[in-house]
Amino acid sequence: MQGFATVIRRSKTNTYVAIGCDRGGDYRASKTSLDERKKNSGSRLINCPFEVKGRKKKCEEFWKLEIKSLLHNHELSNDMCGHPSCHQFSQEEILRIKEMSKAGIPPRQILSSLRQGNPHLQVVSRNIYNPRAKIVKESLAGRPVIQALLEELGEGGFTYNIEYDHEGHLTHLIFAHPLSIELTKSYPYVFVMDCTYKTNKYKMPLLDIIGVSSFNTSFYSCFVFMQNEKEEDYVWALKMFSKILGVDIHPMVIITDRELALMNAIRIVFPSTSNLLCVWHIEKNILANCKAHFEEEVDWIDFISTWTILIQSPNETSFNEAWSRFEVKYEEKKFVLKYILGTWLPYKEKFVRAWSEKVTHFGNRVTSRAEGAHATLKKYLQVSTGGLREVKEKICLAIENQFQEIKTQLSSEKVRVSHKF
Repeated sequence: MQGFATVIRRSKTNTYVAIGCDRGGDYRASKTSLDERKKNSGSRLINCPFEVKGRKKKCEEFWKLEIKSLLHNHELSNDMCGHPSCHQFSQEEILRIKEMSKAGIPPRQILSSLRQGNPHLQVVSRNIYNPRAKIVKESLAGRPVIQALLEELGEGGFTYNIEYDHEGHLTHLIFAHPLSIELTKSYPYVFVMDCTYKTNKYKMPLLDIIGVSSFNTSFYSCFVFMQNEKEEDYVWALKMFSKILGVDIHPMVIITDRELALMNAIRIVFPSTSNLLCVWHIEKNILANCKAHFEEEVDWIDFISTWTILIQSPNETSFNEAWSRFEVKYEEKKFVLKYILGTWLPYKEKFVRAWSEKVTHFGNRVTSRAEGAHATLKKYLQVSTGGLREVKEKICLAIENQFQEIKTQLSSEKVRVSHKF
């Protein structure tokens, strides 16, 4: 049977089957507009007459074969990969697709792996999506996606909370993996908080709360999907995070960007916690807003140098003196001075060394941990169009790998013996 593919045209369980050429039948126009049909015109169906039938009576043991036609009205194919019926996977391959999908491996790499075992596999990357969609559907077992997500969070030992609006739409979801909770309770001192975007098909911002271990490595503490980034959204998120930390446990330091709604929420929920601002992002914002006011590159470099001296002031007296010199030096740069005075100086206690060094921050003064954590997370997510359940599953992979790295590092330190020279 080379040169053509067959499909089951009609059947009745255990009594009747009609097998025909996959080019049999007529093209049926969809109910789309004529212009749309013209765009997508083309079909492999040309009413090929090839067809054989099989019949079996219930009282009989064997099937009876009836040949309707063995003729084809087309040339036989030299290459069968153009026939959809040849894009099938064996049960063993479907099982491997399931295992690799759960491990977060993207379709193109799954296909490469399958080809190692079957070099004659006639499929392309997009053919991986159908079995993956079927696997997801089976895992839902008829449940709504949100119900399945919440049940899986509960069964997996997650700490989680959820909030809906008056119409029953999900507006907030916080969840923390059991391994993350273990690390959070072990290292509740310094956290970096920052939102990341393009993580889910609902376009909900994802607040990523990052902790710092005793090895100065980062770990995912918890995740919060929020409808908006208003103060009330952050207050809800931080109150839920407070429950994860435990009674009367407040972080020493929370590092953020200049996100006023988040900063206000920290002051409300964790009034005794120091909120530091990321000095790296401050410099990036100054670059975006001020560099255009310096015609010469050498003047801009001198400005940044002067700014760095200002924020590195070791005490309040030296800061005040440095600021006085700064004002005099750049008095002609009205916009620049107005921007610094209005945007950053009101929060000097949150980033100038004269004040920030009074806080036990263990050397953490930037949110680069969050940037790195976002980048790692998106490698696991692969796409920005996944549902919340899919995102949760990918997050679990990232957390479990991260936890093992920290656990291994801790175990290695315990067995390490210092050499004496």
